[in-house]
Amino acid sequence: MISDRQIKLVDKLQNLLEKQIEQARHGNFVEVEALSEEAGSVFVQLARTGLLELAEFKNRREQLRKLQKSLYLTITAQKADVVQKLRKVRKRKKTIKTYRDNAQFK
Repeated sequence: MISDRQIKLVDKLQNLLEKQIEQARHGNFVEVEALSEEAGSVFVQLARTGLLELAEFKNRREQLRKLQKSLYLTITAQKADVVQKLRKVRKRKKTIKTYRDNAQFK
């Protein structure tokens, strides 16, 4: 029999994944990491129950997988953006160094 507590765990996991996605979109990765730890704990509790493996939870399981995929894609996109910005900063830093070095010879 499925208890209300187990249903609340599934709801909590979904909520945590949604919050992680939102925080990742805003680039708040410290919060994403904190939420990830909490989501991991909830997931472990759910895994022990085997609840998500039940046929009646097929839709919820698929919904959670979609959220996980969305989170992964959001983090990947943010990572690509950060990498691109770092390249620009490094290029500008190199340009400034070149100007500084050339100015010393005049």
